[in-house]
Amino acid sequence: MPHGESHRVERIGWLRAAVLGANDGLVSTASLIVGVAAAASGHGAVLIAGVAGLAAGAMSMAAGEYVSVSSQSDTEKADLARETSELAGDHEAEVRELAGIYAARGVTPDLATEVAKQMMAHDALGAHARDELGISEITTARPIQAAITSAVTFSAGAALPLIVAAFAPMADLALWVAGSALIGLALLGALGAKAGGAPIGRSVARVVFWGALAMAITAGVGRLFGVAA
Repeated sequence: MPHGESHRVERIGWLRAAVLGANDGLVSTASLIVGVAAAASGHGAVLIAGVAGLAAGAMSMAAGEYVSVSSQSDTEKADLARETSELAGDHEAEVRELAGIYAARGVTPDLATEVAKQMMAHDALGAHARDELGISEITTARPIQAAITSAVTFSAGAALPLIVAAFAPMADLALWVAGSALIGLALLGALGAKAGGAPIGRSVARVVFWGALAMAITAGVGRLFGVAA
């Protein structure tokens, strides 16, 4: 009977983009709103700034992730093309190379050679991609998936401070937005840690600390350069 297992590393592609997008959307939008509010701008100006920050940030995240992950994908394709050429040029040398990798992992030389031959007979390129280059189905770069995930999760994260800002009184708007953002960050940190199997406390502390620092700095800048006392 096949032994079925589910490992969290299978989620690493979309999980990274989702966590990064949601955290960035929440922190950047909340910081922007807090900074503009600290400058004593009107309620309308604060909301306009927040909406503009959401739109610009979502597009920036999508474009940045697409370009970054596309570069990774291009590198993977170039390595696979070169490996394909090497397999066609000197098959025996590639067998020895693969056997050397297995032997370095603790397999006896004779068995390593036999394993390398069998693996290459089954799927030569796949064996070298996985064991020599570290490329597998789990880790393969997916630019479109990363871009869409980042844009959607950024927008979702940015929605929380915008909603709070829309209903909070202007006098305490910065406090309401900052407080809700820190709660949201704590929840995101806990969810990301849970999904990835990481320690929850450390993840929550990390995102809350950096989120609070970002909002404190932008609030200071807004107050320093505010148009009203």
